Amino acid sequence: MAEVKRMKYCVGGEWLESKTDKYMPITDSSTGEVIAEVPQCTEEECEAAIAAAQEAFPAWSRLSISKRVQYMYKWRDVLYAHKEELAVLCAKELGKNLSEARGDVQKAIEPTEEACNIPTLIEGDCAMQVTTNYDTMTWRKPLGVVAGIVPMNFPAMIPWGWMVPLAIACGDTVVLKANSNTPLTSMRMLELFYTEGGFPKGVVNLVTTSRDEAEIFLKDPRVKAVTFVGTTGVGKHIYSIAAEHGKRVQAQCEAKNHALVLEDCNLEATVNAVINSTYGCAGMRCMALPVICVQDSIADAFVALLKKKAMEMKIGCAYDPETKLGPVVSQKHKDKICNWIQTGIDEGAELVLDGRNVVVPGYEGGFFVGPTILDHVKPGMTVGDREIFGPVTCIKRVKDYDEGIAIMNANPFANGSCIFTQSGYYSRKFVMDTDGGMVGVNVGIPVPTAYFPFSGNKDSFFGDLHCLGKDGVRFFTRAETVTTHWFDEEAGKRAVGTWEGSTEQ
Repeated sequence: MAEVKRMKYCVGGEWLESKTDKYMPITDSSTGEVIAEVPQCTEEECEAAIAAAQEAFPAWSRLSISKRVQYMYKWRDVLYAHKEELAVLCAKELGKNLSEARGDVQKAIEPTEEACNIPTLIEGDCAMQVTTNYDTMTWRKPLGVVAGIVPMNFPAMIPWGWMVPLAIACGDTVVLKANSNTPLTSMRMLELFYTEGGFPKGVVNLVTTSRDEAEIFLKDPRVKAVTFVGTTGVGKHIYSIAAEHGKRVQAQCEAKNHALVLEDCNLEATVNAVINSTYGCAGMRCMALPVICVQDSIADAFVALLKKKAMEMKIGCAYDPETKLGPVVSQKHKDKICNWIQTGIDEGAELVLDGRNVVVPGYEGGFFVGPTILDHVKPGMTVGDREIFGPVTCIKRVKDYDEGIAIMNANPFANGSCIFTQSGYYSRKFVMDTDGGMVGVNVGIPVPTAYFPFSGNKDSFFGDLHCLGKDGVRFFTRAETVTTHWFDEEAGKRAVGTWEGSTEQ
């Protein structure tokens, strides 16, 4: 067995040995083998990361925006140069297949490219001479230290796409709490950030720790904003505590995205889209399609074709180029998914396809869950209402559009929603009616490019400004409005005389 590497944490551009006696194992999801251990950093080490970011902030924020942009261009090139290396690492620690892992890294590159355009994104508004000799201008200034609390499912995209690029391009500095299940990709990216990106020390810092020690990020006055992705329960806690301590918060949380499949859809294309969305990344993404509201008249045909295509998927080692469905992140997560499947059966759903007993030859220790289909899922069944975060499809049969949209909007989560139809009328009506923040029309994964905000609603998001797009720029900056008054010689004399002779305040 290969030696297990004990990882460090990064403060001020230096990788340091933790003083903790608690280390957390990182596994190769395809084999189940422990490949590294990361420290459960102490509160003092988390505080040191904040201090390093605070120390780096004045110089970094005062750097001209054109120079910060040059750093971003160089960083983009570094990411492209190491894209394949990072994708393999992502696939190994998380379980995504190689194609999906490459997409994870690419989704870190796109916001970096957006950040290269920060001069036009951050520019303010100017109203010249609002009254005689008075000019007013609004511009945006950096906030300070930003804390990023990272989930396990996108170890490249979320910390290095959603959190870091716009923050540092805007002039902020960052402390990342990398996820303790999948920190290795993010750690390698930070190593490259300094060694090849050449960034000043302390602009980005990284710790791995438990929720207890991470509470400091929600309360420390040096942290001006917290950006989080994860479960709704934790998101509500972060939002309430950090906001209570005067911080900006964007908390992207759970989802239970629904699709509405009408009888006039292109059945083959619709099933292909659902396969890609539901089983891609082994269902471990908040923009998956775990619930399909399908019109009764085509439900049998839809379920039969979905089962056929799901059974054709090649399940295997995440870093095997032929794999279409890799493992989930850990044994604990696999057990959770399998328990949800049993819950669905116990609640009365029909098990059409069972993925609980998948074994991949040569990778018997991997955390594999095959495609699973639960049919006749009724309103009120928890399996159809709660986030499973695995390759499980719940079929809710509906008689028409009205019943389908009512079921969808009754769900407390509203990250995304989709409709599959050839009808322009129902497509437009759906866009107007749905609660989903990101909406797809004949699109299974309606995730926008980095130029638009990731705009979840309801219990899928807590805060005012979403990540990415113009929302992201506003979140990482504060507005400052400046009014100036310039006197000509005569106006100055009149103004002084008027003031001196006035009894008004």
